[in-house]
Amino acid sequence: MEQIANLHIEKLPEGVYLATSDDIPGLIAQGRTITETLEIARDVAKKLLEAQAERHQQVHLATTQDSFDYPLILGL
Repeated sequence: MEQIANLHIEKLPEGVYLATSDDIPGLIAQGRTITETLEIARDVAKKLLEAQAERHQQVHLATTQDSFDYPLILGL
């Protein structure tokens, strides 16, 4: 089953991107590109959720639907 966690991504003055999430406490990922940052965030999220499951803690994430909104950012 797929789940959804909202990420907040910002470009830092150093030129790298930082991802955090209110949905998954402790998730912090940094990358040189948005794509790299998303990949790192996905890996970190999986590890955090696995660790929480081992401690029998549960994070309530939204499940995927047949349709959903996704922000598409265009650099025009």
